Amino acid sequence: MEQLQTNQESWEEAWSVAPGHCLLESSNVCSPSVACWATSPCSKLWTPVATALPVPRDILISPSCWQYAVLLNRFNYPFELEKDLHLKGYHTLFQGSLPYCSQSMKCYLSRTPDRMPSERHQTGNLKKYYLLNAASLLPVLALELRDGEKVLDLCAAPGGKSVALLQCACPGYLHCNEYDSLRLRWLRQTLESFIPQPLINVIKVSELDGREMGDAQPETFDKVLVDAPCSNDRSWLFSSDSQKAAYRISQRRNLPVLQVELLSFRILLIQPWSAVKALRPGGLLVYSTCTLSKAENQDVISEILNSHNNIMPMDIKGIASTCSKDFTFAPTGQECGLLVIPDKGKTWGPMYVAKLKKSWSTRKWVTLEL
Repeated sequence: MEQLQTNQESWEEAWSVAPGHCLLESSNVCSPSVACWATSPCSKLWTPVATALPVPRDILISPSCWQYAVLLNRFNYPFELEKDLHLKGYHTLFQGSLPYCSQSMKCYLSRTPDRMPSERHQTGNLKKYYLLNAASLLPVLALELRDGEKVLDLCAAPGGKSVALLQCACPGYLHCNEYDSLRLRWLRQTLESFIPQPLINVIKVSELDGREMGDAQPETFDKVLVDAPCSNDRSWLFSSDSQKAAYRISQRRNLPVLQVELLSFRILLIQPWSAVKALRPGGLLVYSTCTLSKAENQDVISEILNSHNNIMPMDIKGIASTCSKDFTFAPTGQECGLLVIPDKGKTWGPMYVAKLKKSWSTRKWVTLEL
């Protein structure tokens, strides 16, 4: 399972590396992966809207049309940077449009594939901005973070969502967990690059298997973010290694098992576990992926809702109605779930977001697994 988690490269990697490293070309598209997209057995892994419309597929295999968002670091950005973004035609995302969107979080979008240069890590110097896919901020906003709250980012590397959380509020305690040791080093470097020392002191970084977090810290957190390892439709389509592509295709079928376990790990006779168990009663849990796969998105959330009577779906449709100018949303069949799909002129996504709440009533389930 560790190898499986290691191979699920977060799409944010493509947005935060040095210039030139993510300038993929259509000629580098992996043929087996694209073929898998089109074949009927594998097409069931994607939502019907994604397989019926050519636009998401065409955008995902055409990096030259990808757009880039600029998340300003509120701890170290100059006014001149904002002025420069305005002059280049960038506009703000979310500002004042969502009731729980902090005024301190500033993200700028371009409607063209323009890309700001990446800043390199320099020890002791805070970066001014973070490049990302704008849709990756939706899980952060759905969490409705408030000052002083205890927050868990269960699968935190490479750190973009942790950085975004800290742009929204000053938590009393932020636990950033990453199971893979290489990605853990990346996470630490990201936090060091964006967060000043006084805030670093309220952040804990750990290397636990996410499926064990609930047992380690039961009912500890006010908010839990599970940005789960997934099949990552941005990166998996590009590979020069056909064996690696074949491995990823086979792993797509296994990922939903891992994702359910991260949310609710069953051990013998007692559950809930992991993210659900780590969340205090009354707290919010946000689950997200960067894939179009229904098996990894809606089906995972349905499994959690069907097996936990203390977990309630939270209506999240307001985000879609408010943000439709900048994002294209596909139907999910769930009031608690959103799916951003890449579209012409709005190439953000894919990003699935589901919002759940833990009620004050709890119970133990008896499983019949032998």
